Order: sequence, then C-alpha cells, then structure tokens
Amino acid sequence: MAHYVRLGSIPRKRHTQFRKPDGSLYSEQVFGTKGFSGIASTLYHINLPTQADEFAPLDTPKVEVINDDPLQHHHVKTHNFPAGGDPISGRQVLLLNDDVRIGLCRPIEPMPYFYKNADGDDLIFVHEGTGRLETMFGMLPYGPGDYLIIPRGTIYRVVADKSEQRQLIIESSASTIEPPHRYRNEYGQLLEHAPYCERDIRVPETLETRDEAGRFEVRVKSRGRHTAYFYNFHPLDVAGWDGFLYPWAINIADFEPVTGSVHQPPPTHQMFEAHNFVVCSFVPRMLDYHPDAVPIPYNHSNLDSDELLYYVNGNFASRKGIEVGSMTLHPSGIPHGPQPGAVEASLGKTRTEELAVMVDTFRPLKLTKAAMSLEDAQYPFSWKPAV
Repeated sequence: MAHYVRLGSIPRKRHTQFRKPDGSLYSEQVFGTKGFSGIASTLYHINLPTQADEFAPLDTPKVEVINDDPLQHHHVKTHNFPAGGDPISGRQVLLLNDDVRIGLCRPIEPMPYFYKNADGDDLIFVHEGTGRLETMFGMLPYGPGDYLIIPRGTIYRVVADKSEQRQLIIESSASTIEPPHRYRNEYGQLLEHAPYCERDIRVPETLETRDEAGRFEVRVKSRGRHTAYFYNFHPLDVAGWDGFLYPWAINIADFEPVTGSVHQPPPTHQMFEAHNFVVCSFVPRMLDYHPDAVPIPYNHSNLDSDELLYYVNGNFASRKGIEVGSMTLHPSGIPHGPQPGAVEASLGKTRTEELAVMVDTFRPLKLTKAAMSLEDAQYPFSWKPAV
C-alpha cells in the first residue's frame, strides 16, 4: 500500500555514509518497481545483499493443466484438500492463466528456508490459522481473515503457529496487487467512498535485525523456475528502511460493504486489482431494502471474464451444496445465477452472513489435475428443476 513508512535506523539523507557501531558502512539497497519511476523503498543491510556463497537449481513444481475441458461450470470441493508440506512446498495450484495462479495450502511442516518470488506479487488469504510473516521489512502477525500482500522480490518466511492452517494463495504473474485506482486520489490517499482506509492497513510492526553467521537458504522463483541461494549471513539483516514499497496486511472484516435498495453488482465488493484480474470480498451485510427487491444475484453472463468464488463459511443463499472451502468457477461464455428455488427463498430476507473471496480474471482460467480430483461432477446440472 503506497504510503510512506519508516522503520529502524536510517541516515538523514539518502545515498550518504551510514555507519555501523564498529565504524564500517551499512550497505544501501534501493528496492523499487518500474525501473526508477515506480514506488520504492531504501533498505540498509549489515551485509552486502549481492553476496552469495553458493547457488543451485531446484526442481520446479510441475503443474498439470487440463487442456481439453469443455465449457462448463465447476465446483471444486477443497474442504478435504490434503494437508502437507510447508507454507511454500505445500501450495498446490488449482487454477491458472498467464496472469494469475490460484491455489491452496494447508501446511503442517515448518519452513526452514526463506522464499522470494521475483516473478510477481504473492497474496495469501488466511482462511484458518495464526502465525507471523517474517520479512526483510519486519514482522507481520496474521490470523483468520487476513489478506497478506507481499511485493515481488521480498524475502520472507511464513512461521505458522500450531493451529490448523488453511490459506488461499493468489500469485500474480507479473503485476502488483494493490487497492483499485478508483478508490484513490491523485496522491494515492484512499478516498471517502473507498470501502477501507489507511487505518485498516497493517504494516510491519517490528524490525528484528539479525546479525548472525551461518548457512541460510533463500529459494528464489524467477522466470518460472526455482533456484536456491545460500548465504553465510542471515537474510533478515536490515537495520532500517523507509519508503512506499513493503508487505502489508488487511483483514476481510475491515471491508465496509456497499448496499442499495436493489442488488449491487460485484464491482462494489472489489478489494484489490492487478493486471487482468481483480479480487473481491463478500462480507456480512444488510440486504437490499426496496420493498420488491430480489436480494440475491440475478442471472448474468460474464462475457469478458471468468468468475472464481472461494467460500469461506459456505453460507450462500443462491447456491445449494456449497461447503466451507468450496470453489466455484463460472467461465465466460455461459450465464450463471441463482439455483432453482433460491430467488423465492430469499424474498423478505434482510441480512446475509456470507463470507467469500472472489477472483475475476479477464483471460480464461484453466483447471489443474489437482483441482479436477476434487471436482463435484454434478454441479453443472444443479440448475435443473428438482424432480
């Protein structure tokens, strides 16, 4: 989130001598986007960030895509998605295109290494579990309902508590994930009509500078491949930093919903935007208050986007058979809407307790074999009248 933050010790002027207690110089690093014209932060390391002892290629996880899938609606039931791995190795991609990868993670192992995604931003939605995100910018505690936005190039590690962990992973392929432009003024400040404000945003709380020798691994994803870099110093050796680029968090409960006398369209629920996809939050709210309102979605065709919905609590009036962790994909080209009987059942309702994360993509999503193994094959026929 682009507002100025400062943490730790920094010199009064940029690009000037900044000395450690022993008289040697800290190593300055400008960490920025779009060459030198985008947002950036300046970090001061105990060690040279360019120094590495060793590097080695890693096996890149293979993602098997279904290429001959007919045009149809899908219901992927992820409640029993298998737990395994650590917060990186345990991730499984379920849907993807050239702009975004969407998957799940239920880690059960600690993460003994650090990770850097140099290809795009990572967004972690914490469905279940607590812990903290350790980054070179500082520490961010997390809990259920948190969105963690991690800019590309950030060195980080997810340290999960012993609680049950379930995370929705949204990985951009190249672009930043940020608040929609229409929520911001020309200076970047969130406007009065925005559904959240700067007070809702959490930035790293503490900077734990690690001046340690040893052997530390950072796994880097770049150009779609993974490489292990090994350092003889701790990678979180930053003594201070300032700027506009850093990881941040916001909870889905801090999203203030927009309501109206008649049903409001999905863009009113938008939380973030990126290149060719958006992320929306559906939260508990009052329903439409026109005396003749139909308070659930109308039938609609997304002619230029695929719609993926991840159900956090399974309480959705327009859908039957949905459970916690369900994912529905409604592709462009065919309409979707309330299932039989849902409209009538919704009349007179004044409130919904639904909680869900939606990803709309502007290029078609492909399902992976991992997703198809969790498929509800009867879902495309769920609009047929009950016999």
